[in-house]
Amino acid sequence: MTAEAVAQERTRRPSLPDWVFPPSGGFVAEDLDRIPDLPAHTQLIDGSLVFVRPQGSFHMRVVSLLENELRRAAPQDLRVRREMTIILGPTQRPEPDLIVIKAKAARDDDETFYKAQDVVFAIEVVTPASEGRDRHRKPQLYAEAAIQHFWRIEKNADKPVVYAYELDPATSSYALIGIHRECVKVTVPFDLAIDLTEIDRL
Repeated sequence: MTAEAVAQERTRRPSLPDWVFPPSGGFVAEDLDRIPDLPAHTQLIDGSLVFVRPQGSFHMRVVSLLENELRRAAPQDLRVRREMTIILGPTQRPEPDLIVIKAKAARDDDETFYKAQDVVFAIEVVTPASEGRDRHRKPQLYAEAAIQHFWRIEKNADKPVVYAYELDPATSSYALIGIHRECVKVTVPFDLAIDLTEIDRL
């Protein structure tokens, strides 16, 4: 849509928010902090705004379980963050379900994003609405940004299954290093032992 067409459309429908009309070159990462009235948890992928649906109970419980266990096990020089965006490039600002960042990156209470170089671990819990992004595009972006570790959690027979990946520096892509059911026991990015069956108690 040309700038003139956008202006005409805004004149005809002045009640619509600005983010309904993307600029010709797409949005940039900083726009998420500048655009008023964006829906909560809006992401930017390939210059396009991505909105999320309300999350279901399974998603919430998996994220809560992993968040608690990560906080318990994380070394002193790392911090766990939930639903915070990462700036990966000018037109890329996704929001993983969980990230582990370097402690020095936690600067103040008003920060709304972290930089790729501050993130050592990203986690996505797949939902029907997000499976294309969570299985393909977002892992690709995380790997290209050199985030060393990535987990994708899928729902199988109403239980979580963890697919753990580590970055292959030669290809800048993720290599599968484990599939975990019922229990996760790993040594990277740090020692972790998580009883996945605990989700039934949440």
